[in-house]
Amino acid sequence: MTSKRTKLQEDTHFRVLRLLQENPEMSQRELADAVGVSVGGIHYVLNALIEKGLVKLGNFKAAEDKRRYAYVLTPKGIARKAALTRAFLARKMEEYEALKLEIEQLVDETENKTPISATE
Repeated sequence: MTSKRTKLQEDTHFRVLRLLQENPEMSQRELADAVGVSVGGIHYVLNALIEKGLVKLGNFKAAEDKRRYAYVLTPKGIARKAALTRAFLARKMEEYEALKLEIEQLVDETENKTPISATE
């Protein structure tokens, strides 16, 4: 069984890889805001992804500030993102089904109850 921490880490990696694939020139601050973590947290995540060989640093040629980087997914990163996408989707479908069932039960409960009058 996967721990809650591992699921959160996988979700964060998935979101970062997804964002970087669409927009490799995002700054760490922009990534942090989009993912909902601190800038320090996103720095840690990016370093982990780089160490795993999923992301590589490249110079962002169009930037006026030549210190800006582009975070480019490697072929290994693209494959990992695909696997994370499948896992993320499966988890979200399970959550959706459980939530749908809970909603149906609540609707049944509220429809089958007779209202109590205010005078009782």
